[in-house]
Amino acid sequence: MPLTMMDTGVETTVKSIRGKDQTRQFLQNLGFVEGATVSVVSSLAGNLIVSVKDTRVAISEKMASRIMV
Repeated sequence: MPLTMMDTGVETTVKSIRGKDQTRQFLQNLGFVEGATVSVVSSLAGNLIVSVKDTRVAISEKMASRIMV
């Protein structure tokens, strides 16, 4: 299921990243790689704050929907 469907505070593992090569590369540079542990910190106005690799990253809901967990 996409990351946007996750409840706040629940840790999960990235299974895959969908989208064009450029989009996948962008998300991988932020730390969203297969096997990485992620959790949604908060959701506000269509954007998500996600904890990945001991860092908090803000991404749009559109980008988060490409991350499968």
